[in-house]
Amino acid sequence: MSRFTGSTWKISRRLNYSISETGKELKKRPYPPGQHGQRRSKLSDYGQQLQEKQKVRYTYGVSEKQFKKTFTEAAKMKGIQGENFLKLLESRLDNVVYRLGLAKTRAQARQLVNHGHFLVDGKKINIPSYRLTPGQKIALRERSKDLVVVKEALEGQYSSVDYVLYDKDTNVGTFVRYPERNEFLTEVSEQLIVEFYNR
Repeated sequence: MSRFTGSTWKISRRLNYSISETGKELKKRPYPPGQHGQRRSKLSDYGQQLQEKQKVRYTYGVSEKQFKKTFTEAAKMKGIQGENFLKLLESRLDNVVYRLGLAKTRAQARQLVNHGHFLVDGKKINIPSYRLTPGQKIALRERSKDLVVVKEALEGQYSSVDYVLYDKDTNVGTFVRYPERNEFLTEVSEQLIVEFYNR
C-alpha cells in the first residue's frame, strides 16, 4: 500500500481523530464524511485494532511497508514493543522537523527533507525516514534559510514538546532526547496496534 496523499481531513473525520494533532479537522464536522456520517456502528475488536493502526500510520504519513518494517524493528528492541514502535516513528527526521516548528505539517516537512533543505550534524540528509538519535542537530542549509514556508511555520510556532529544542539565535534545532510515552499521541492505544500485527 502506498503513502496516502488525499484529504487528511476526511481521514480524520472517518477515524474521529485529528491527524494533524491540532483538532482543526474535527471542529467543523465532528463526524465521518458521507451522507450518513453521523451513524457510527460499534467496531469489532479487529475494527478497533485496524482503526488505531490507521490513526498512527496516517499521522506520520508512512507507507504500510515502512510502517510494518518499523514495527518489526521495535520488536527486536528492549522494552515495550508498542512504546518503542511509536518512539521510532517520532524520531524520524521529517517528524522532528515538524516538531521543531520548521514546517506546518508533517507532509510539508517530508517534502522539505526530500528536497534536501536540511543538514543533520552538518551533513545533508534528504531521507524523511532517517532516524535521529538524541543530541543530533538539525539546521537549514544556507541556500534554504530564506524559504517562505519555513518562515511562515516558525511564525506559527507549531511545536511545544520538550524533547526537541529550536534555538532562534542560531537557527539550529536539537533532538534532545527520546520522548516519554505520555508526551505524544496520548489518544492512541499502541497495544491495539501490537494486537493487530500479532493476530
